[in-house]
Amino acid sequence: MTDLRNRWRLGVDIDGPGDLVLIGPRAWLPDPPASAVDRLADRLAALRAVARDPRAELIVAGRTSAAGLAWLERNIAARTRALVEERGMRTAVGGQRPPRSVLGALVERDGPAALGGILSGLGEAALVDSRVLLAHRVGADEAGWPAAEDRFASDLLLHERIADPWLRDLTRSAAEAPIPVVLGGHTLVGPGLRLAIGRPG
Repeated sequence: MTDLRNRWRLGVDIDGPGDLVLIGPRAWLPDPPASAVDRLADRLAALRAVARDPRAELIVAGRTSAAGLAWLERNIAARTRALVEERGMRTAVGGQRPPRSVLGALVERDGPAALGGILSGLGEAALVDSRVLLAHRVGADEAGWPAAEDRFASDLLLHERIADPWLRDLTRSAAEAPIPVVLGGHTLVGPGLRLAIGRPG
């Protein structure tokens, strides 16, 4: 039997349109306006520029792994500020405490419209697993989360398409932040880190 754990590409899980932007062909995204895909691609390019800057700090928040952080340490010039939260959220057993997040607690205290300001006070670019923030707010059961359409619109920073007021305000704050902020799920801060950042050199 072959151990495939080191083949990180096998861990990439496509949970929404943002993940499709990470892996490539625009033809797979017929519904979102091309301008949204272009904006996300531009944001990823800005994030890569931050990763090349030894004076900058990249924020990675959510269900990232030790392997992902080790890869960042070896492959980017910027410092990394990591908030590793809620790994194993999907495999929790009954009786465990509900999901909690440090970033989620700050957003809870200051409101979803404060996300961009919070992040810009911590670094020059950010990759954020927004599902951890949703789990902090309403629990790990997706049945209580905003609709998938809202979550996918959030990943593309299309706040005007989001019906849920809290997620709409959070997404607008990320979109209008003074630093490049990218929202997504586990793939973004997990195996997709290498796709989001590439090899800045």
